[in-house]
Amino acid sequence: MRANGALLDAVVFDLGGVLMEWEPRRLYRTMFDDDAAMEHFLATVCTPAWNDELDRGLPFAAGVAQLTALHPEHAELISAYHSRWDEMLGGAIDDAVDVLRDLKAASVPVYALSNWSAETYPVARRRYEFLDWFDGVLISGDVGVTKPDPRIFDELCDRFGLQPARTLFVDDRRDNVEGARRYGLLAVQFTSGVTLRESLRDLGLRV
Repeated sequence: MRANGALLDAVVFDLGGVLMEWEPRRLYRTMFDDDAAMEHFLATVCTPAWNDELDRGLPFAAGVAQLTALHPEHAELISAYHSRWDEMLGGAIDDAVDVLRDLKAASVPVYALSNWSAETYPVARRRYEFLDWFDGVLISGDVGVTKPDPRIFDELCDRFGLQPARTLFVDDRRDNVEGARRYGLLAVQFTSGVTLRESLRDLGLRV
């Protein structure tokens, strides 16, 4: 138990949707005049399932080539998912970054676990200085498996020496939170920095 009486040894953050905004629509709203057409494209061509494959390590070049072969009429739009990927990034989620900063200042070990392509993570790292604050970072594209597969939680705990029952995992997606809980981690769904602080205080961390 930490000296301040906390039930936690470490906090693990998801990245997109927790510490920074990431949204393909940020890019595609500049390429479509019609929101309905954009939504249809994202639901049937550059789908979340296809993005998950990129997060598991499928090279962007291969992923773009596969989709272009299936949807040649959308070649330019598909290519933009790679060539203009940085335009999907938004601003930092400041109240969550403040929590991360305060945990770091309190000498609480902090880690990141994110479903993210190994090709594009360096783009984000150059943009957001807080990505250098972590004691360790695990990116799905580097290990070929994504949340909520228990194998990525195995890798997280083994790599960084974490005890699941004493580690809090923070993610904006319910399926990832539920998967983490099934694995044995403490886990909360992120909605705001305020509610995250409340969860940390409930576990004995005063930040």
